[in-house]
Amino acid sequence: METLLVYVVLGIGAGLLAGMLGVGGGQVVVPGLLYLFHLNHFPEQHLVHLALGTSLATIAVTSLSSAWSHHRLGSINLDLARRMAPGIVIGAVVGGLMAGLFPSHALKLGFGAFLILLAIQMAFSLKPKPGRDLPQSLGLSLVSAAIGWVSAIVGVGGGSMVVPYLTWCNVNMKTAVGTASACGFFLAVAGMVGYVISGWNAPGLPAYSVGYVYLPAWAAVSLLSIAFTRVGATLAHRLPVASLKRIFSICLLVAGVRILL
Repeated sequence: METLLVYVVLGIGAGLLAGMLGVGGGQVVVPGLLYLFHLNHFPEQHLVHLALGTSLATIAVTSLSSAWSHHRLGSINLDLARRMAPGIVIGAVVGGLMAGLFPSHALKLGFGAFLILLAIQMAFSLKPKPGRDLPQSLGLSLVSAAIGWVSAIVGVGGGSMVVPYLTWCNVNMKTAVGTASACGFFLAVAGMVGYVISGWNAPGLPAYSVGYVYLPAWAAVSLLSIAFTRVGATLAHRLPVASLKRIFSICLLVAGVRILL
């Protein structure tokens, strides 16, 4: 019963936060899955890998729904998304594959540090001022690959890096958010594939795992997230989003510190 309750909380929480605050579900899903997998006595050496891989699998589903909504609103720069997609896919696949080479504690430290940095950015609304134009194809591909690699390593959708980078390159915020949602789908699918391959022959994985993706958690969280993303978007127009971001940043900070300790 506790497992089911955690799935429900994760799915609803990830969907609401994605809709209200525009953050990827990984920041919520990974800590929850770490708790849940530990509760269910999953092998310690696979616990973090399973949480990260499963998180990316859920983001692949929810980001597709989000990208479609942004596309209908006309807020995706399709040409820019196409230019960024190859680098993001390569970086995310490599990141997912390399994750299998790192011990769980190293991945855990990386994710905890990422949460703390994101909490600081969100609490103080730190955003780069537009200062340059988008680079040419090679430069954009290299940046995209780096974003894909880091995002796959920490199990998130990449919006927390894509949006600041695009706004720094004089892309307006609405288009940056929409384009990031499209990039997030390619990133999550590619990263998930990397985690599936890297964990394919790993010994001692729990039943119903495909590589480092735990299917029961993926199905439960994905379905609920999709259902509540629209609810979150509606609430965003009725609630003080700035205050919610500060509250959420405190939660991220606490989660990050707990993971590091």
